[in-house]
Amino acid sequence: MNFKDLKLIAPILRALENQNYTEPTPIQAQAIPPVLAGRDVVGCAQTGTGKTAAFAIPILQKLNETSVPKQLQHIRALILTPTRELALQIHESFEAYGTYLKLRCCVIFGGVSQKPQEEKLKRGVDILVATPGRLNDLISQGIINLKEIEIFVLDEADRMLDMGFIHDVKRVIAQTPRKKQNLLFSATMPPEITDIVQALLVDPVKVAVTPVSSTVDKIEQSVYFVDKANKRELLKYLLKDPSITSALVFTRTKHGADRVVRDLTRANFKAAAIHGDKSQGARQTALSNFKDGTIRVLVATDIAARGIDIDELSHVINFDLPNIPETYVHRIGRTGRAGLSGTAISFCDIEEKPYLMSIIKLIKRDIPAVTDHPYPMMVFEIPPKEARPPRPARTSKLPTQAEKNSPRKQDGLRNSKQGKNRAASTALPAEPRAPKPRSHKPSGKRPAPKTGSANSPITKNAYFRKG
Repeated sequence: MNFKDLKLIAPILRALENQNYTEPTPIQAQAIPPVLAGRDVVGCAQTGTGKTAAFAIPILQKLNETSVPKQLQHIRALILTPTRELALQIHESFEAYGTYLKLRCCVIFGGVSQKPQEEKLKRGVDILVATPGRLNDLISQGIINLKEIEIFVLDEADRMLDMGFIHDVKRVIAQTPRKKQNLLFSATMPPEITDIVQALLVDPVKVAVTPVSSTVDKIEQSVYFVDKANKRELLKYLLKDPSITSALVFTRTKHGADRVVRDLTRANFKAAAIHGDKSQGARQTALSNFKDGTIRVLVATDIAARGIDIDELSHVINFDLPNIPETYVHRIGRTGRAGLSGTAISFCDIEEKPYLMSIIKLIKRDIPAVTDHPYPMMVFEIPPKEARPPRPARTSKLPTQAEKNSPRKQDGLRNSKQGKNRAASTALPAEPRAPKPRSHKPSGKRPAPKTGSANSPITKNAYFRKG
């Protein structure tokens, strides 16, 4: 089958030829016809199978069939996606497939000034690609109106759920008309996503080209058992291999990604980090430098890496194994895209062994272990709590409240008080103090005389008057 068999119009076929697209992928072949027919669609396929083109191509053709007068310009299609990188990728795909069409596409996301986005929206937009946060902000400001939406796409629905965007998604859906075409695409289908499907879509066509969470067979997978303290040394050792032309390294945390980049930079490896704490400009610069080969290693967290589409990525390295086995599938799906081969390497310390077992159970295949490396695992079991070293002694000399209330401490305090009393009773009497000599200096304040005394001024005056 080729794209001509899907009854696509000539301008789109010409644009696909410019992108060197000859045959549709399975998800595209099964999803494009029902979308063109106006049916609601639920698409479930792993990362890298061409889901973006599966909804972008038919949307462009449907919107091109009906024109809207300029005085009635409004947003006709909305694609909601979780991350900035994925939003930009989808926007680029719409621009590429719609090169020869007179349809306008705009992308909005947070982390940057909204002024340029506002200006483009005012000029008129047919297709809007957005992240939930910025979209809700512009809706609340009255800048965006979704009441005339004809097609709504919820992309990467499972990641929306993982990132806590589910409530933002429901707010967006509430702003759209009830009568519209709904498309939902996701790599996995947890129960929460199933609930959204039942509430939003009407008699949808279900498309699942591969089993959920299956891995690409052409990806060569391996695992290195290594202690946590030696992971960075092992990474530098592996990067000395010139066959690793480009490596996407996954860490569990943002701080971990920054630490890995600092260590690689000190070892003269060109690397950059991409995660949620980076500004949009820094993330785009790092991604662009990685795509054009300026840097060799891109260190990323799972959320930031969703939607990264890099042609001919040679290696994916799991510096930290994910605690969710489906995330492993998403990670290694960054390589081996579009039928190309790829390599996925995982580091596993003693505490991550349960994660590895869950991954093997999910993908239903063993991951070969590489033992010939200079940093083999030395700790083979997690020490129990009672065997762990005790906490260091307190440096403060002040007693705690428990020590004050202990019987032993109370006896000591009682004995100390008795000793003080005993010492006071047996001590020699103190010598009497000598009286202080009177000072002849005027005090400045004359003391009040004693009334009724013989020496008082009143008594003397009365005596002399009598005499």
